[in-house]
Amino acid sequence: MTAADTRAVAMRPLGVAALLAAVLTALALVVAGRNGAPFALDRDALDWSVAHRPAGPVAVARGVTATGTGVLPYLCAVAAGLLMGRGIRGRLVAAVGATAFLLAAQAVRYGVLYGVHRPRPPVADWATHASRYAFPSGHATTSALVAGLLVWAVLHRGGAATRGEGREGGGPRSRRFPAYTLCALIVCWAVAVGLTRIYLGVHWVTDVLGGWLYAGTWLGLGAALFPLARTLPRDRRGGGDRSDNGGEGSQERQDR
Repeated sequence: MTAADTRAVAMRPLGVAALLAAVLTALALVVAGRNGAPFALDRDALDWSVAHRPAGPVAVARGVTATGTGVLPYLCAVAAGLLMGRGIRGRLVAAVGATAFLLAAQAVRYGVLYGVHRPRPPVADWATHASRYAFPSGHATTSALVAGLLVWAVLHRGGAATRGEGREGGGPRSRRFPAYTLCALIVCWAVAVGLTRIYLGVHWVTDVLGGWLYAGTWLGLGAALFPLARTLPRDRRGGGDRSDNGGEGSQERQDR
C-alpha cells in the first residue's frame, strides 16, 4: 500500500470521529442547557435500577465497575502497546504511546466534565462510591478507550499472524476466530462497566452514552493518525533512497 493509499484509508475513521464528536457536542450542549436535569430515559433507568438491587447482582456490579478505574486500565493500555509493537524498542514505544493516548484523553475529559458540570443522581440512590460531576462518565470513557486499544492490538497482532500463516501456506481462519472472540469479550467488558454505572445509581444513562461517544471520538482520531504517522518515516526514507539512487545513477553515467 502506497502512502497515498494509507492517507485515503485514514480518512475513514477520521470521518467517524467527526460524526461522533458532533453528536457528543450536541448532547453536551443539550445537557448543559437543561442545567444537568435528567431526561425521561435517565429517570426511568434509575427507578428501575433502584427497584432491582438484590445483594448478589449488586456485588457483581461493584466488582465489574471497579475494573473501569484505577491502575488496571493503564496496565491494559501498556499491554495493548506491547502487543502492537515489534521488537523491544517498538514494543516500548507503542506501550508509551498507548499510555500517553489514554492520559491525553482523560485530561481533555476533565475539561468536558467541569465544563458541563452535570450533577449526579441523588446520593440516596447510590449503591457505590462516586465523586465529581457526572457527564461524561469516567468509568464508561476509560473502559471504552482501553477496550478500543486492546481490540486494535489484538486485531493488529492477529493480522500479522495471519499474514505469516499465508506465507507458510496455512489457512488464516484458525487464527481469526480466537482473535474475534477475544475482541467480542473485550467489548462486552467495556459495555458492562458502563451499564454498572447506571445500575449502581451513580450515573444517568446519558452520562454513559456521552462517555462512549467521547471514547469513540478519540479512538477514531487515533485510528486515523496512527497509519499516517507510520507513513512519515517511510516517505522520508523513500525520498532519501531515490536521491541516493539518483546520485549513483549520475555517477555511473559520468563514469561511462
